Amino acid sequence: MVTGGLGFIGSALSRRLVELGADVLIVDRLADGSGANRFNIAGIENRVTVEERDVRDETAMRGLLPDCRYLFNLAAQTGHLESMRDPLADLEVNARASASLLEACRAVAPEISVAFAGTRQVYGRPERLPVDETHPVRPVDVNGINKTAGEAYHLLYAHVYGMRACSLRLTNTYGPRMRIKDNRQTFVGVWLRAVLEERPFEVWEGTQKRDFTYVDDAAEAFLLAAATPEAKGGAFNIGGHGPVSLDALAETLARANGGADWERREFPAERKRIDIGDYWADDSLFRRVTGWAPRVGLEEGLRRSLDYFRTNFAHYV
Repeated sequence: MVTGGLGFIGSALSRRLVELGADVLIVDRLADGSGANRFNIAGIENRVTVEERDVRDETAMRGLLPDCRYLFNLAAQTGHLESMRDPLADLEVNARASASLLEACRAVAPEISVAFAGTRQVYGRPERLPVDETHPVRPVDVNGINKTAGEAYHLLYAHVYGMRACSLRLTNTYGPRMRIKDNRQTFVGVWLRAVLEERPFEVWEGTQKRDFTYVDDAAEAFLLAAATPEAKGGAFNIGGHGPVSLDALAETLARANGGADWERREFPAERKRIDIGDYWADDSLFRRVTGWAPRVGLEEGLRRSLDYFRTNFAHYV
């Protein structure tokens, strides 16, 4: 089962699972603004089963889970500003939904292996770099708090009930099928759309540094997390090829496109209040436990993304 499987990372994971010969059940409520898009499974739609359900519907989940050996829990609300504007809605989707889903697992599928999509937002503003898993957890926005709670439920069910559950703390995942119509998922999508529409994109405080994970590398991380017994009960950073300044990212995107224009701007005040500043991950723990390593370099990943959206642009705007 892939919850949020019609979204960006969920659909990439579903495609990889189909390639591996798995029977894939996608559960997605197709919420407005979530990034869920039926076109994301174009080409495999006849090889997966899609249930338009809310994971908080415990009765429905209890009916779907018994035949599942693996659960990839990617259902989420990802907007940071949105979480500040409507914290209770974010609480429902990012915290209570996980508790409800795990209770359903405990009741009808206690042997299932669960990999949860966590986030680097749990750390807040880094006090040291690179950030490893021993860094204090201090979220700076409601989304980070609720994602921390969602992760904590998964780890608790592993430690107390023996469930094979773990969490991957993702950072700036990008690639084909990401949301590009607005900045609810990541600024990279907004940049990609501007480049494809031959408009300048905005770079806010270009010296800030981040790391970036190509979506296929993220999907591989989920597969390894679910299939590696030693990952049980762990929370793991997932990084990429970093650190990269936003100025350098802009230059790399322009190079991948054969040219592009951008404008440097100050951080908008509303976003500055909850911005975490520089961040890049020390993901050596996950690499050591699972053998994972990113394979797609930044320029190649941006080139693949541009190629995909050039062909399928109308389905994402």
